[in-house]
Amino acid sequence: MTKFLLAVHVLAAIVAIGPVTVAASMFPPAARRALAAPDDARAAETVQLLHRICRVYAGVGIAVPVFGFLTAGAMGVLGDAWLIASVVLTVLAALVLVVLVLPRQEILAEGTTGDGSGTGTGTGTGGTATHEATRAATVQLAMFTGIFNLLWATVTVLMIVRPGSTTGA
Repeated sequence: MTKFLLAVHVLAAIVAIGPVTVAASMFPPAARRALAAPDDARAAETVQLLHRICRVYAGVGIAVPVFGFLTAGAMGVLGDAWLIASVVLTVLAALVLVVLVLPRQEILAEGTTGDGSGTGTGTGTGGTATHEATRAATVQLAMFTGIFNLLWATVTVLMIVRPGSTTGA
């Protein structure tokens, strides 16, 4: 049963977290392009699609810690330091995604809909100021996305290396 749970946990991580990290990384430059060309429907559709991928797969990603805890319980490693560190980093990654990445994507994505609501950056001043605000918003989003990705990369390494584990690596 442990091997089955581990396989589902790993597959869930690949299928759910992989698309979020890729789509979230692609979002800031796509948003810059779409906001710079408000008449480009394809650019706006790309931004909307990337945001939808992030939202949907973030929800699917809940399966990763669920099966992770089931696997850890079956392996008897719930109290191991590497697992506790992984859990803490996973919670941090989820918080970064839900609190810092997805809401900023939503604001920028709304600015690409062409409904006259502005750039989604909250400036509404037009011209160079709007361009700078858009750039600043996408750069900040890229930073938060990078933090999210680094947290997940660290969790992945901890899951593979399992420092101090007696179950072998």
